[in-house]
Amino acid sequence: MEKPTIILATSNGVGMGHLARASAIALALKEYANPIIVSMAGGIAEIPEFMGIRCEYIPGRDRMWMSREKWDEYLRDRLLALVDETGARVMSFDGVVPYPGVIAAKVSHPKLALVWVRRGLWQKKPQRFVLGLQSQMMDYIVEPGDFARAYDFGPTAERKDARLTSSVSLFQKDTALSRDEARKVLGLDLNRPAVLVQLGTGDSDVNEKMTAALSGLLGWKDLQVILTKQPLDKDGKSLAPAGLDIRVVRHFPLARVLHAFDASVCATGYNGVHELLPAQVPTVFVSNIRGTDDQEARAQWCHDMGFALRANQADLGDVTATVKKLQDADVRARLSKKCAELPDPTGGAEIAKILYELAVREEPIRPSWLRYNQLRIQEHINRGMRHVAYMGLRRLALLYRFINPHIVVQVTRQEPPIWGSQNTAKELHPLIKGEQRFEHLITGASGAYIKRRKEIAEAAYGEKIEVINTKKQ
Repeated sequence: MEKPTIILATSNGVGMGHLARASAIALALKEYANPIIVSMAGGIAEIPEFMGIRCEYIPGRDRMWMSREKWDEYLRDRLLALVDETGARVMSFDGVVPYPGVIAAKVSHPKLALVWVRRGLWQKKPQRFVLGLQSQMMDYIVEPGDFARAYDFGPTAERKDARLTSSVSLFQKDTALSRDEARKVLGLDLNRPAVLVQLGTGDSDVNEKMTAALSGLLGWKDLQVILTKQPLDKDGKSLAPAGLDIRVVRHFPLARVLHAFDASVCATGYNGVHELLPAQVPTVFVSNIRGTDDQEARAQWCHDMGFALRANQADLGDVTATVKKLQDADVRARLSKKCAELPDPTGGAEIAKILYELAVREEPIRPSWLRYNQLRIQEHINRGMRHVAYMGLRRLALLYRFINPHIVVQVTRQEPPIWGSQNTAKELHPLIKGEQRFEHLITGASGAYIKRRKEIAEAAYGEKIEVINTKKQ
């Protein structure tokens, strides 16, 4: 039997959570399916080279390459074109707010099963008001397990429309490198202590938390401080106090080399918690309160249950004092030992199996809850109801974006886009972050697909497009 193709789409969220989950699922799928990852997150540049999986970058709405209305259609048409090119029967979407373009792709391609990978622990923010309608438009909903689920009191906590799995993580005991192996890969001294710091930079309060956390590491003898990006503010000024040996390391996936570290300081995102704790790395969590993820609830659970230390993100003095506790070897030993009690994060394999079973069915599965069946009956009676439901969802999504606008990352120069099927981080990073529009193609794209993509680009940009600089590999 030919392997089915499954598309895993993710939004451009805060951090790497969406993309990391999709990557973990894709790795599990490789054995019996052809996974393809599409994402608006710049981190997708790291994926194809590491995993040997075809990927496509889709520029997010925040790039300001086209109007909001055109972007919705652009996303829909990009996804539909990829479905037609690959023959995919299933598409999953990992993100808090399924874009109108994602829903429209499903409506336009009724034989495509749409699965929402919907993380729990939501804060009570405006997007909860469209949750019911979004859920009804899905064929299947999966909730990746969360160690802290007992502290979930958000809008998804009481819903019965999702299948709960174990937690999803790129950290797996059988693929993680040993301490010395990981340190050699990262170029670290084998005999000096090392701490991983994964906190964001940007706004002044976020920068202050980075400085406070690094200050808590002062005085740790012979310490190597490892960061994933330079600790600089927007003006290029260092956020690190003098006296630390700081090294910036880029490695994907970090989950594979976590045994290199004696301790870590991290935001309390889904990704960080479900990689660091199963790897038994003693950790201080400093929550990021932006976005939908209830990081404070997750941090409190980790602290209350004894798996990690929670720093009060609103108190810089407490951040420094809590991080300083990691210098105590007994504290580190206690945290590491406690983390050994956590269950293995096997959700990636569980979700992969769900997606595969959907892909090999004769017809896409439909959810069984009553309201969606009512919607389906109404659709058969009046096809216009699809349009009504889609337009209602779209208006609600636009209202949410009015209340919580996208952060404008960059306005690109209006020049002909660069086309290519690059699949290494070295090639992709400058193109994704660059000033010129970039149209990324999966490797091995057919002539018909390239032609269709040209039509989509012309409709989105409102100008004649030439497919130039196409790199086939």
